[in-house]
Amino acid sequence: MEDLSTAPRRLVMLRHAKAEHGGDIADHLRPLSLVGRRQASGVGATLRAAGTIPDLVLCSTSVRTHQTWDLVLSALGAQPPLELSDALYTAGVRALLDLVRAVPADARTVLVVGHEPTVSEAAATLAGPGSDEPCLARVRIGMPTGSYSVLETDVDWSGLEPDGARLVRLVTPA
Repeated sequence: MEDLSTAPRRLVMLRHAKAEHGGDIADHLRPLSLVGRRQASGVGATLRAAGTIPDLVLCSTSVRTHQTWDLVLSALGAQPPLELSDALYTAGVRALLDLVRAVPADARTVLVVGHEPTVSEAAATLAGPGSDEPCLARVRIGMPTGSYSVLETDVDWSGLEPDGARLVRLVTPA
């Protein structure tokens, strides 16, 4: 059994799945498309298969992020606490990092369900020494819908700083 006191903390940065085009719908209210629904279900299955089960989920209040989380959850096989955040809808990197720094120390794996360009910029900002270079190159140009990055850090959430994590994986939809 893994000793959680020394295991790295994991931060999973998930870009919401593919949404319908805006048209006359306000951006905040855009739902997932059929493709997005498949993507989100696949994310849940992938996270479960990798053993990457969040202890806490921070999710934007937009319809597409909340729907993404609901579909991830249905395939995850766990029921982690959910915190909906209006701030994540408009958050830049600094605001997102402030939200993560406020996470309780006992949460070892945190999933953020958010938007581009913030999720990829935050991953790139946090990626320090020991990061996977091809993954880092990809997050620097942006993450496709339904993609997530996994970062690991040895510090408490409250002490997380730029370059303070290792980007270890990027998963994109098939």
